[in-house]
Amino acid sequence: MAAPCKAVIIPGNGGQDVATHGWYSWVKRGLEQIPGFQCLAKNMPDPITAQESSWLPFMQTGLHCDEETIVIGHSSGATAAMRYAETHRVCAIVLVSEYTSDLGDDNERASGYFSRPWQWEKIKANCPHIVQFGSTDNPFLPWKEQQEVANRLEAKLYRFTDHGHFQSTEFDVVIKLRASVVSVVKSMLEVPG
Repeated sequence: MAAPCKAVIIPGNGGQDVATHGWYSWVKRGLEQIPGFQCLAKNMPDPITAQESSWLPFMQTGLHCDEETIVIGHSSGATAAMRYAETHRVCAIVLVSEYTSDLGDDNERASGYFSRPWQWEKIKANCPHIVQFGSTDNPFLPWKEQQEVANRLEAKLYRFTDHGHFQSTEFDVVIKLRASVVSVVKSMLEVPG
């Protein structure tokens, strides 16, 4: 497998500008300080429902996610990263606030990601590095589902108790997450911390 040359940030649904919202821009700037490394953070098509039928093709043709790409996904973006890795080789996926079901939510059900079983073995086969960030106090996602993802994918799990859904705009929380994600990517690239 080729060495990664870029990261792509796939946001959660909600329609916020990826380039300026929350921790996305902080992580992007941190990763762009790595010599020769690129980080893309583009707004996704259908940002509210985050339909699989539009997001996965955009990841392939609009963001060019391939075996040289580290895909960093948050919430719906993490779900898209996992579904993408079922059928595409990528260097790594970094999952932030990942879950396994539609949570009984009509919008999540409409996204299409939860209409069939997960192909855990295919994800692992197509993605040699899997890292997950989760928080036990997430108001939207039960810890049981976050833990299931880590177990099924044998992911390196960073477990927090006070980060909620990783949506905080509090400076210290954003800086801590940025440092964690950048550190994880640097370790994949074997770049000194």
